[in-house]
Amino acid sequence: MSEVTQAVPAAELFTPEFRLDPYPTYARLRENSPVCRVQTPRFETWLVTRYADARAVLSDPRLSKDIDRAGDLYLQVFGEKSVALNRNMLNADPPEHTRLRRLVSQAFTPRRIEALAPRVQQIVDQLLDTIVPAGRAELISEFALPLPMNVICELLGVPVEDREQFFGGTQVIRTQGTAGRSNEEDRAAIQEAQQNLYNYLTKLVGNKRDQPGDDLISALIAARDDGGKLSEEELVSTAFLLLFAGHQTTADFVGNAVTALLTNPDQLDLITKNPELLPGAIEELLRFNGSVPVASFRLATEDVEYSGVRIPKGSIVTVVLNAANHDPRHFPDPDSLKVDRTENPHMAFGYGVHYCLGVSLARMEARTAIGTLLRRLPNLTLEVAPEELQWLPAASSFRGLLKLPVRFEPSGRPQH
Repeated sequence: MSEVTQAVPAAELFTPEFRLDPYPTYARLRENSPVCRVQTPRFETWLVTRYADARAVLSDPRLSKDIDRAGDLYLQVFGEKSVALNRNMLNADPPEHTRLRRLVSQAFTPRRIEALAPRVQQIVDQLLDTIVPAGRAELISEFALPLPMNVICELLGVPVEDREQFFGGTQVIRTQGTAGRSNEEDRAAIQEAQQNLYNYLTKLVGNKRDQPGDDLISALIAARDDGGKLSEEELVSTAFLLLFAGHQTTADFVGNAVTALLTNPDQLDLITKNPELLPGAIEELLRFNGSVPVASFRLATEDVEYSGVRIPKGSIVTVVLNAANHDPRHFPDPDSLKVDRTENPHMAFGYGVHYCLGVSLARMEARTAIGTLLRRLPNLTLEVAPEELQWLPAASSFRGLLKLPVRFEPSGRPQH
């Protein structure tokens, strides 16, 4: 057993080169320092990069997700105004997590997701109808972001006239949020955006309580568990979780997936000629460059050990999902995109009791978006060199593009 005493400065990891391609750094850490203490400008964390260790961490009850147990450490990392928006199942341990997840699951049913599929296809086609005549597009702002934003707003019951307000607030958090590593100005903007979203969602929950509809927030209000239900704070926080997780991750993934295919033309050709490969290809694209590179905040409630390294009680532990998904011990030729890969137990949606509840919605949106886009935008290519693409800040909790300029053969009429 060993304990690393010298922390690796964040400046060594979160560089411009890392922002463009983090996988060489992940490979170095995975082989030489699989459990590595990292000092960021605001806090210290332990990065876990190997697949086996990642699964162990994500299922280890000694690692807490309860923000109250983290106390001042949580406030130091995320800020005081984040607390009210994080009273949800993502930031709770069993049995509280079990109660919250069971209540949310009552509303977030497969039937509700299945019923949404035709509407998702309609939104995809409407967005592409405005793109196809031009022969060029910026796919993030014109397609990848508005698609899941509209889907999750319809699912939650957010009125059309309010969606721009939603989009503005979440964009601030998406582009400036770096899990506690942002500068003071960015942190202030994030805190203000979070407060505005909290105020809006509080009002929306109140409106749905007075006038319930056929939407997810109304279903969450009605959910009961042994006579109990979600509190007002839990309702607002859960709505925020579903809103943010329901669009941010999918939007970033669509951009990542398109970029991966365009920079691997043999794989693009393979999936174009064999559309039946699409479901498996989505899983491979999730493994290859997932939009959630690291799992969320965990706190060691006692000393723990992985790969022979002791992590002291009270430490923040961060599982690097994208590093684990490139571990050659579990994925043959992991740095190559193979859309026909069959054995693919990736962890893009996490692992253990906190495994993503929205996985069915995410997969359905991704299949519809990528499949339709490849069909309707023939000869799709990047308009800039891959190294010129602008990614989210290197220390962000998300992996995604700020812009994705592309060219394709224009078409004058819809094909749906």
